[in-house]
Amino acid sequence: MADEVLLLDFWPSPFGMRVRVALAEKGIQYEYKEEDLSNKSALLLQSNPVHKKIPVLIHNGKPVSESLVALEYIDEVWKDKTPLLPSDPYLRAQARFWADFVDKKVYEIGKVLRSTKGEEQEAAKKEFLECIGLLEEKLGDKPYFGGETLGFVDVALIPFYSWFYAYEKLGNFSIEAEQPKFYAWAKRCMQKESVSKSLADQKAIYDFFLQRMKARGIDQ
Repeated sequence: MADEVLLLDFWPSPFGMRVRVALAEKGIQYEYKEEDLSNKSALLLQSNPVHKKIPVLIHNGKPVSESLVALEYIDEVWKDKTPLLPSDPYLRAQARFWADFVDKKVYEIGKVLRSTKGEEQEAAKKEFLECIGLLEEKLGDKPYFGGETLGFVDVALIPFYSWFYAYEKLGNFSIEAEQPKFYAWAKRCMQKESVSKSLADQKAIYDFFLQRMKARGIDQ
């Protein structure tokens, strides 16, 4: 019996993009269902009753919530194809740590960066670039965080490339100018079809943010 794989998602979500990249990297065929987050489907509410959030990966009728959990699930179920996590327990723990760092620092600080102005935004911009600097150090001279191939941390982090343009426009700075090695890593990832075809367009994301700000009465 063929696997039935369904992804409940919302196109600008970096968390959903992670799952899209992982499925593409593994060569898994799946059905994509776009969710209206202002009118969530019964399937989403039933599949993720605790958080009621996307993405939700549904594999043969069984839902898996939270993007990093879904990445590990995908890696374990389809373990014979392009492993994302290393086999060494210590290296696996390190990969999980840095993926968690992306959620707790890169995403959270980026949220402040794109939604504030003045001193608060400048402080967020400084902290954001410091986080990127730490990631640059972790990357070192490797082509990917996973070494010679795309790994768990790469898949967790690269979706934010879609959001970089919005961060830069709203924060009036250049990530490429400030952190060239990190930006080169992002460009390298984007050369992979599994990444480029799974990520949302940067300018579409920026327009999405502008529309949301306008709807909330926030000046650009």
